Amino acid sequence: MALAVLAAAQDGDALFQKHCSMCHRQGDVNRAPLPEAMAALSPEAVLQSLESGTMRQQGSVLSPAERQTVAKFLGKGAAMKVQAPAGMCGPGIAPRTDSSFWNGWAVDVRNTGFQPAKMAGLVAGDLSKLKLKWAFGFPSANAAIAQPTVVGGRVYFGSQDGTVYSVDASTGCIYWTFKAEAMVRTAMSVGAIQGKYAVMFGDAKKFVYAVYTQSANVVWKTKVDEHAWARLTGAPKLHEGRLYVPVSSNEEVPAGNPKYPCCTSRGSIVALDAESGKILWKTYAIREESKPTRKNAEGAQMHGPSGAAIWSSPALDLEKRMLYAATGNGYTDPSVDTIDAILAMSMDTGEMKWHRQLLAGDNWTFACMSPNRASCPEKSGPDHDIGASPILVKLPDGKRLILVGQKSGVVHAIDPDQEGKIVWQTRVGKGSALGGVQWGMAADEKAVYVPVSDVLTSEPGGLYALQLGTGEKLWHAPPVPPTCKGTRGCSSAQMAPATMIPGIVFSGAMDGRLRAYSAEDGKIVWEVDTFREFETVNGVKAKGGSISATGAVVVAKMLFVNSGYAVLGGMAGNVLLAFGLE
Repeated sequence: MALAVLAAAQDGDALFQKHCSMCHRQGDVNRAPLPEAMAALSPEAVLQSLESGTMRQQGSVLSPAERQTVAKFLGKGAAMKVQAPAGMCGPGIAPRTDSSFWNGWAVDVRNTGFQPAKMAGLVAGDLSKLKLKWAFGFPSANAAIAQPTVVGGRVYFGSQDGTVYSVDASTGCIYWTFKAEAMVRTAMSVGAIQGKYAVMFGDAKKFVYAVYTQSANVVWKTKVDEHAWARLTGAPKLHEGRLYVPVSSNEEVPAGNPKYPCCTSRGSIVALDAESGKILWKTYAIREESKPTRKNAEGAQMHGPSGAAIWSSPALDLEKRMLYAATGNGYTDPSVDTIDAILAMSMDTGEMKWHRQLLAGDNWTFACMSPNRASCPEKSGPDHDIGASPILVKLPDGKRLILVGQKSGVVHAIDPDQEGKIVWQTRVGKGSALGGVQWGMAADEKAVYVPVSDVLTSEPGGLYALQLGTGEKLWHAPPVPPTCKGTRGCSSAQMAPATMIPGIVFSGAMDGRLRAYSAEDGKIVWEVDTFREFETVNGVKAKGGSISATGAVVVAKMLFVNSGYAVLGGMAGNVLLAFGLE
């Protein structure tokens, strides 16, 4: 028996090294979780990904027996049991009425990430009194993927297995759960529908939902795209009865298989009627549909143009009724000028009024990491797409700017009133496929505050303050050496989006630490280490890990933060933490 187990492990290792290690490794381009992070998953979860999930294209080259062998080799966690969740709110706990809120991705429709003092309930002098109030454990590893929304004393958030939670902000007890079709990564928006309040969000199968906040009953459910590899990652924006939904895709992943006919997906923005879920308009980031181009060395038919996924939440310009969306890289030739760009669309009709490309020729897929590069574009780019939400700001003189952080390590300021004319550009990082600005910045009336990833370089991390009007560097807080050295995925890189309250910038790091910096000079005034185990209110065994895809949420004297995002090579965890004043 022991020899059989050893042989199976060796077979699994050999299959992993041959078919998977190209991406799931600590290397030049680490876009996939490390084996250590996947070890927290159950074999069943790994097998599901290989057979019907994100890795189904890679799994298709393996036999059923080989897929099971790889799943058993990688997955070491226990299978999730389907049962009623513990930690339900008792009958005596009623939802409280609270006028403070953090609704959606970045507080306001302009994506500033700035929470005013009245809403935050916290000032700089309060930070030393923040203590952990409760911790919520997700039943599966790497499930802390959706930034929470807090409205009316309730916290709403999704998870990797598609479960959506409504919990009490003060105690963490669960009011209800709802099961979506697939992973729910988007932040949520709460608004009135048909005289009642509902929470709206999207999942990885391209469905957008409206669910009543009191009962969890579905108001409507709309599929916004039919492409097999399209998905919803960026948070929809809700305004005046319309929900603006960004559509991305992960088709660059199956393109790593040389027999895959890459690629035909296009990013888009879809406007829905919030009352009914009806599609009002849809605008693609690439105007023309993909057409057959060439055949690769393996005989697979290539298509193009494709790509320009919209990963992040758009910014809304209520003065001009315009929407500004940031696009990702292209996947295939021919190249187009709407990849790595800011697109300006009419909020009313979806008509694209103008666009400003910030990097031309950036066509890239996972095939570009393969030795044979069969489906890699003939002239591949560096994969410096824009994953962070654009920020719309107004200067004291009335001039307006759109601020864009890019994985190239450059922050751009463009003029929305002159069709995206570049006003200034400032380099803050070296840039790479996971470098520069990964998930987002924050801004006040003086500066934009920029966390730097550069996780693949020798000096990752750091935080910059840039003057709004000129891009001048006001200060730089250097990266802090991590205390988790020796742990795979540990890094000082600051991938997570920044969050602000007056005078304070919060920035999370891949070492699991959340730090508060003085907005005046960049000095660290508070920090907490989340890379540890936690006792949870719902009885799930939980630990923290890297803070990456989501930022801190501050509202009504409390701070909420996810810990454990490991999709981009970080340290896996499964916890949502809530801090409050003593």
